[in-house]
Amino acid sequence: MFLINCPWCGERDEEEFAYGGEAHIVRPKDPDALNDEEWADYLFMRKNTKGNYLERWNHAHGCRRWFNMQRNTATHEFGAVYKIGEKPPK
Repeated sequence: MFLINCPWCGERDEEEFAYGGEAHIVRPKDPDALNDEEWADYLFMRKNTKGNYLERWNHAHGCRRWFNMQRNTATHEFGAVYKIGEKPPK
């Protein structure tokens, strides 16, 4: 069992949360102008790095708010938690 620190509710069991993918994906300004390759790149291509990774999470069984979190993909350690719109930790 892991505890995740929701920015609004505090520490809760990891089972209350839902993973939302990589954080800080820039949405296309004009999606209709994208060709199939560009659209596929936006939808499916992610960094998938080993080590510290910035992710979106949702407190699905709590306040239902989205937030960002730094997680180490090799050790599964949870790091900094910050609200959507805030800058990631350095």
